[in-house]
Amino acid sequence: MKKLVLLLALIPSFIAAQHSIDGIFTPAKDYSYAFLYHATPTGSDYINRAQLGEDGSFSIPFDSTSTPGIYKIVYALPPEDNNFDFIYNGKESVSFTFSLEKGLEFTGSNENKLWASYIKSMDMVNRTISNFYAQESTDKKAYIEIIKTLSDTQKAYEESSKGTLASVFVKANSPYVPKEFEDLSTYSKNLKSTYLEHVDFSNPLLQSSDFLVDRVLAYVFGMSANTNNDVYKKDVDGLMTRIGEGNIEIKTILFEMIWRRFKGMENPELANYVTDKHLLKLTELTNYDALKEQLVIYKNNAVGNKASNFDLAFTKNGETVMTTLHDLDITDQYLVIFWSSTCGHCLEELPKIKDILAEKKGLTVIAIGLEDDAVNWQKMIVDYQDFIHVLGLGKWDNPTSDAYGIESTPSFFLLGKDKNIIAKPYDAEALKAVLK
Repeated sequence: MKKLVLLLALIPSFIAAQHSIDGIFTPAKDYSYAFLYHATPTGSDYINRAQLGEDGSFSIPFDSTSTPGIYKIVYALPPEDNNFDFIYNGKESVSFTFSLEKGLEFTGSNENKLWASYIKSMDMVNRTISNFYAQESTDKKAYIEIIKTLSDTQKAYEESSKGTLASVFVKANSPYVPKEFEDLSTYSKNLKSTYLEHVDFSNPLLQSSDFLVDRVLAYVFGMSANTNNDVYKKDVDGLMTRIGEGNIEIKTILFEMIWRRFKGMENPELANYVTDKHLLKLTELTNYDALKEQLVIYKNNAVGNKASNFDLAFTKNGETVMTTLHDLDITDQYLVIFWSSTCGHCLEELPKIKDILAEKKGLTVIAIGLEDDAVNWQKMIVDYQDFIHVLGLGKWDNPTSDAYGIESTPSFFLLGKDKNIIAKPYDAEALKAVLK
């Protein structure tokens, strides 16, 4: 009897442990481990990992602490680029196959298969609409039939997804449905103006998934043929209005992402617009000091601003002169280079800069070597006697490189006589173009 009671007591935890996430990656040789994370509105919590078998398969069990929500599988490095979300509803196991060629396909879990089927169905209808406009058709009857299919598809999936976590995503993805025939310009305008209409930015499921990120990126960067800075600014402000009051954390995440996108596009005007109009205040509200520092450094190093000051020394008439960048007054232009003696690309670029310096009058090169020690650096600078050299010990943890926001070497800053930043060329060839 005692054994029976014990067995009955274990049944709930046994049942709870029956669910799992199972997958097969192909080709198996390209993958080693699968990492399971529980996604949250502000990040991801590590759960477990599994080594893949020879056939690329793995299995990770869900235990009694695994609550319904959004989970993430990371399958390669870097993790932010090699992962995908899935829904775990606490009622069924999840299984899938994955390859870079064919993508992700769920083979088990009605919830995930429903969402995947919905996306595929809506994609087919949207392609039909795109083809209609591409052909410049004026067949209004055919147009109305396509729009009816769009509406019916949405309604059918909203009905079939009732009571599921997937229903949140189906509703958030509700498409714009014209009431009558619209030309391409009108349709595009209305599509964009309603694109975020059904998105509940306060919903924790949406906040935890990639859905919000993908939706916002499409809204800001993928829905306008005219992508001038004024349009971008309008869309950024429109996004903030649409999110509404509160949701400080998710606003910070989304606007940081937008800032980084503009930064990567090398559009400092828009990156700094996002900072000044929205993001800097958000970092203060969330005490996100690390991001706040990045924003300020990036803005301080924008073209037109005065370059950050630092100490340096150079030889004049056989004597060493100790001074600072701001007090230096020996030529009309200055090229500040951040480099390292262990950086192969730097060693390719420095001879080219040396050649440019030989041809260009009125230009002084200030080379800041980011080094762990001075030994190799001292050997290298012998070949560049016409440069002013500054040793930046600590390499990436150096106050001067920090002030300039250096993320890679070599990095170039062309300064005017007043030490204002004229340009930030990518390499020697770009510098030549700027100097011309």
